[in-house]
Amino acid sequence: MSRYRPPQPAASLYITPEGYQKLRQEHDLLWRTKRPEVTQAVAEAAALGDRSENAEYIYGKKQLREIDRRILYLRRRLDRLQVVDQPPSDPGRIFFGAWVTLQDEEGQTSRIRLVGPDEIEPSRGWISIDAPLSRTLLGKAEGTEVEHEASTGSTLFEIVSVTYQQPEEDKS
Repeated sequence: MSRYRPPQPAASLYITPEGYQKLRQEHDLLWRTKRPEVTQAVAEAAALGDRSENAEYIYGKKQLREIDRRILYLRRRLDRLQVVDQPPSDPGRIFFGAWVTLQDEEGQTSRIRLVGPDEIEPSRGWISIDAPLSRTLLGKAEGTEVEHEASTGSTLFEIVSVTYQQPEEDKS
């Protein structure tokens, strides 16, 4: 049995200004606060003597590797991301950053927002622009009916509204 795993499909490089700011804050917190604290703790643990059986030292080094790995990921990702801070030229159609209200066949409505893969939050209805539902909706206009094929079956949605302004009930 092989350990080969096919490469993951490339994630979109789009991000909202809020998402970019959140990633930048995480990077700064790790680099300026968390990493120096852990480095100091590792230095203090190393001063205690035998490192081979020193749990604080071993755990601290592991924590430092995890922090460094995340910092490296964030630096590379932040350099490549494209911040989308302008609405599209046709705000009546669904593109990146849109808040979309959908109504299914039973009359149930739901609101989703199409965001970058770094900022998805299912509890808020924020889905990745790379998600199958997003791909189905891209470029469609308000009032259009779309059929979305999922593993659980096919669902017919009507696009009730499309906006690029944050709805009042979503502001927090």
